[in-house]
Amino acid sequence: MVRRTSLIRTLIALLAFLFWAPVTAAAANTATPVQRASADTCGVLAPGASAAAERAIAAACAEVAAGTWYTWGGGHGAQPGPTYGQVDPTDPDSEHDPERLGFDCSGLVRHAYAEAAGSDILNGIASQQYYTHRAAARFTAAQGLAPLVPGDLLAWGTSWDLHHIAIYLGAGKMVEAKESGTRLMVSDVRLNGYFGAVRVNTGPVTGHIHQTWGTDVWTKAQPSLGAARVYAFPYSTTIRVQCQKHAERVTSDGYTNDVWSYLPDYKAWVTNIYIKGPAWLDGVPDCGTTVPPTP
Repeated sequence: MVRRTSLIRTLIALLAFLFWAPVTAAAANTATPVQRASADTCGVLAPGASAAAERAIAAACAEVAAGTWYTWGGGHGAQPGPTYGQVDPTDPDSEHDPERLGFDCSGLVRHAYAEAAGSDILNGIASQQYYTHRAAARFTAAQGLAPLVPGDLLAWGTSWDLHHIAIYLGAGKMVEAKESGTRLMVSDVRLNGYFGAVRVNTGPVTGHIHQTWGTDVWTKAQPSLGAARVYAFPYSTTIRVQCQKHAERVTSDGYTNDVWSYLPDYKAWVTNIYIKGPAWLDGVPDCGTTVPPTP
């Protein structure tokens, strides 16, 4: 009887060990993916962000946590927030975008900063958001990521064709709506094609704020039609004018004017024909013979 009891105890101990070992191994195997995923956690990953930038990141990361889809044209409704997308004729992966409620890259940025500021301060496509009149600071690709803080907006493309925008998290990470067929995600910052970054001012805007009219109106490196193109306003856009001057006479859309305005956010000039208001803008100073330093 004693021997039978001892044998039963031995068998119980052996079974306990056999059941315990796989559980322990499974726990060890699941620990690694959890640790690896922590590197992709969406949130503020470095110091220096303003309270508003932290709120913008929180809003974007809430959409990542919700599993929100990228959808082409998403987020560009009458108010910030997810919308159903459209088919991008250049991208077969966008076939299901009209069925998906979500954001494209600029739609996500618009939503995040609307939540942060309490108003729709970054409505527009990626290029308009990068060239926003609400810029508190700007950074070139040559400066790298070192001067950036969480909440800064990263842009890709060229000065005349900025095609993607994302929100910097710090530590070389960003949150973005990347492409059709994917959900919003945290990614490593891609330096290939990186153009630069802008820090958003969510408070009151100073300076001479005006509105353009027309579509595909080019800004120029100098106040002349023959100068190099910098960027074309896709449609009516809010701009900040630093100064204006008499230069090359331009005739377009039934108007003639020789006044050009300097736009510090673009480091470029535009004919006053396409700025709403009088031929010489009220209250805007004369540039003189040289452009004064950008404020």
